[in-house]
Amino acid sequence: MTTVSATATSPLTGGLTLGNVRVKTPVVLAPMAGITNAAYRRLCAEQGAGLYVCEMITSRGLVEGDAVTRSMLVFDELESVRSVQLYGTDPSYVGRAAEILCAEYGVAHIDLNFGCPVPKVTRKGGGGALPWKRGLLADILESAVAAAGRYDVPVTMKTRKGIDADHLTFLDAGRIAQESGAAAIALHGRTVDQAYSGEADWDAIGELVGHVDIPVLGNGDIWEAGDALRMVEQTGVAGVVVGRGCLGRPWLFRDLAAAFAGEQVATLPTLGEVAAMMRRHAELLVEHMGEERGCKEFRKHVSWYLKGFRAGGPLRHAMALVSTLAELEVLLAELDPDEPFPVAELGTPRGRQGSPRKRVVLPEGWLDDTDGSGYGLTEELSETSGG
Repeated sequence: MTTVSATATSPLTGGLTLGNVRVKTPVVLAPMAGITNAAYRRLCAEQGAGLYVCEMITSRGLVEGDAVTRSMLVFDELESVRSVQLYGTDPSYVGRAAEILCAEYGVAHIDLNFGCPVPKVTRKGGGGALPWKRGLLADILESAVAAAGRYDVPVTMKTRKGIDADHLTFLDAGRIAQESGAAAIALHGRTVDQAYSGEADWDAIGELVGHVDIPVLGNGDIWEAGDALRMVEQTGVAGVVVGRGCLGRPWLFRDLAAAFAGEQVATLPTLGEVAAMMRRHAELLVEHMGEERGCKEFRKHVSWYLKGFRAGGPLRHAMALVSTLAELEVLLAELDPDEPFPVAELGTPRGRQGSPRKRVVLPEGWLDDTDGSGYGLTEELSETSGG
């Protein structure tokens, strides 16, 4: 693969420390539903060091033994640090779920999701809506920290700026995280009503850094390794969280590792090299899930891998319908291996974006008070989202 290098310096050459978890490169893979399964985490880890987080699971589903939830807790044999994002709205369930993750699954790091913008989550007071209830947020964090603490497992949280511009919560959330014993807080620089639209507010991330003593991780609009360095320089964060930027580009983690080691590197693979990465991704999915399901899971990644390349519509369509590795290999062989990487795609948004929401769906009377201690919220057995 061709690389473009330039001298760069990073104040984070010492890596990232979360409790007793040491991450060589201060980069965290954001949990993404249907994406960050064991196969994809392994693929990214093969590219560079970082903390690779499992898809979000629900505390109630885990506690009550829901088969779908349990099936998501699969780890690659080479995952030395097992990291899971946990969703919950009930302190009791979250605490018990944290205990199960530590005791039964050997998890070394737990992240709590308080950033999901999906309506089916916020209408129940979960995700990005929950930090509005400061008392409830504290109860959940304290329950998780106490349970995980018995196994010396650090707990972190991820959140957004707030529900909307008139209902910001991130500074209070940072204070509560610190007081509750959380090892760090990650902030996505958007409000819930923005979802994934517009630009991330890095100034808010910097404001949070100055507001708390625990490490702050920045999330939002990191499309290239250079963006991560700029975020660190602009905000003073202890690390970065990368989500959509790595879709169809797992080699981004190689660039990030190089950048934080003192070199700014942009990997520019030919289409042939991208095809080899696609083959490796599908191979890992099949290894973990079996051929039929693994190939079905791979289909969603085709458009991301081929974004900007000249591969024709019929070929892309055929790849998005593959059912066997042999079939995929035949189609990959039709790609022009010498086609250069489309540099116009560097630094551009990837994945879902959409438009701002006119309003955030919340439980009735949710904004009437900001405490919520003992608030009776009904947890779902399973949710699929991210923040």
